[in-house]
Amino acid sequence: MAVGKNKRLSKGKKGKGKKAADPFAKKEWYEVRAPSMFTSRAVGKTMVSRTTGTKIASEALKNRIINVSLADLNNDEDQAHRTIRLRVDEVQGRNCLTNFHGMNFTS
Repeated sequence: MAVGKNKRLSKGKKGKGKKAADPFAKKEWYEVRAPSMFTSRAVGKTMVSRTTGTKIASEALKNRIINVSLADLNNDEDQAHRTIRLRVDEVQGRNCLTNFHGMNFTS
């Protein structure tokens, strides 16, 4: 045996690395709700990492900006050129309650 050679390091499992974990397994889905001024309240769903340690999932959702077409919110295709920005202000259970944050026009 050569001087300085560690036999324990040379023996073992070769080529095996860490198992690739599914990133979506650690996520939770929340329903996004629009303000009552719009015809359709259900906007869609958003995901966030689960609560671990001091990182709270509902705090990660707050102040998140969601872009939605006004045609989807009012069920009127004539308003499809307007995009509404909604900001998540409150989380109640699995629902994200939003408020109006801005509007853009598209061409």
